[in-house]
Amino acid sequence: MITIDRVTTASLTNVTATRGDARRLPYPDRHFDGAYLVACLGEVPDRGAAIEELARVLQPGGRLVVGETAADPHRVRHPDLLKLALRAGLRSGPLIGRVSYFARFDRPAS
Repeated sequence: MITIDRVTTASLTNVTATRGDARRLPYPDRHFDGAYLVACLGEVPDRGAAIEELARVLQPGGRLVVGETAADPHRVRHPDLLKLALRAGLRSGPLIGRVSYFARFDRPAS
């Protein structure tokens, strides 16, 4: 797991921690080239709004990777995630796994 202590120890300068609401991210449009969520989307009350916000802050050609584990009681099933991502304007990419999985979604370049 990446923590701010590990980031500081590794002398990384391009990683910061920001607390915010997943439904209203504190970043401008097209700010990031990638984002990832692992075993946390199920904790967000409005998952659709969170995925839409992630799509908003991704640059064209950017990607979102979502990981879920079978052991997580709040796991978001891939078919449900796929519907949310497509509704947010993302394109489906590779899927690794079934019950526990990593799924990639891309923001179209145009």
